[in-house]
Amino acid sequence: MSYEPRRPARQEMLLIRGLMHRVLRWGPDSDDPVLLLHGWADSADSFQFIADEIAPEFPLVALDWRGFGHSEWSPAGYWFPDYYADLEQLLDQLCPAGAARLVGHSMGGNISMTYAGIRPSRVRGLVNLEGFGLPRTEPSEAPGRHAKWLDQLREAPEFGDYADTADLAHRLMRRNPRLTQDRAAFIARCWTIPLQGGGVRLRADPAHRLVNPYLYRREEMEACWRQLTASVLMVFGGKSDLVTHLGMEGGEAAFRHCIPNLRVEVLADAGHMLHHEEPAAIARFIEDFLGSA
Repeated sequence: MSYEPRRPARQEMLLIRGLMHRVLRWGPDSDDPVLLLHGWADSADSFQFIADEIAPEFPLVALDWRGFGHSEWSPAGYWFPDYYADLEQLLDQLCPAGAARLVGHSMGGNISMTYAGIRPSRVRGLVNLEGFGLPRTEPSEAPGRHAKWLDQLREAPEFGDYADTADLAHRLMRRNPRLTQDRAAFIARCWTIPLQGGGVRLRADPAHRLVNPYLYRREEMEACWRQLTASVLMVFGGKSDLVTHLGMEGGEAAFRHCIPNLRVEVLADAGHMLHHEEPAAIARFIEDFLGSA
């Protein structure tokens, strides 16, 4: 059994920096919507669970980032600064009246938080769902990283195929035992496209799997975060493996020293995929934190 949306989304396509991007809308039309920004290999569709739990007067818009979901693929590959530019143009189109309210998960949280430091006047409130950045890197890693990127250009990695959506749903539940069967089936259906010979494939450009030849410089991200003027709510999953992976840099103290106006909440029984596992709780946070922003 697949999840049945209680408030079906309205779909449209927007031209953003030369690529057609899909957005989903819930609630009333508005020039001040709450923008929902998904993580790596996810899509706008899985914010459906939050849309079904949030107050109906909240205008929501969710984006498929370039190369994910139903948005067009980038022939030039994928570079993180492109996401900042895509977000800025999205704000130009959807939030022309003033500073925006953002909700970002994982990669979407990282994009949102860094952009809000680069352009502090464009964002007034941000709910960051486990978008904690990456571990610090060392300059000595650069030669190996570039070599791996060059090797992958010869034979780019692919996303795996699945026998059917039930196969993918089963794998999602095995990876995340907190995910319910109906939500797993819904996500699997939204994330995939049927193949002619049978089976399904993820709706994502395999080029996203290329290693980034440029090292992640945590110090530069923290410099951006220090410029934030927006109120920020960071939500941690108490059972998240990402927090464990990041160690001290994934903890609350690591962010309090460089993010002004920070509030932290922890969902003790949730993992990294907070919006899949605890959408009602996330909806309450959005209402409480962004409703007055």
